[in-house]
Amino acid sequence: MNRMSVVLILAAAMFVTACSDTNPLAPFEPEIVNNADAFQFQITGADNVTVSRSYTWHNTMTRGSIDHSTSVTGGSASVIVLDADGTEVYRSVLKASGTEQSSVGTAGDWTVQVVFSRFDGTANFRVEKL
Repeated sequence: MNRMSVVLILAAAMFVTACSDTNPLAPFEPEIVNNADAFQFQITGADNVTVSRSYTWHNTMTRGSIDHSTSVTGGSASVIVLDADGTEVYRSVLKASGTEQSSVGTAGDWTVQVVFSRFDGTANFRVEKL
């Protein structure tokens, strides 16, 4: 095998590895609905997922309502919400059920962050303007 063939094989292997690592949630087919004033996140059948993802969500109001519906069979999962100024207005582990409210923040582009650590189960939550 000549040097050019080796370089091409290594480049292809690096490309495949890079593509497969870009979204650790991909095997669990995440369903994300991100509309103004309504954000929803769901993954089903997660197995040993460790990842943190942030999403920009537009909230025209100054508070949010967070609706939980998660089944954790291992590890942990949490949600963090920041207002348009980057101030944390909500933080919680994902729960089996319940609805909670964020603190008052600044309307505009908010950040919704999900954090999974060795998570097994189904994660489902919704954040809506309040």
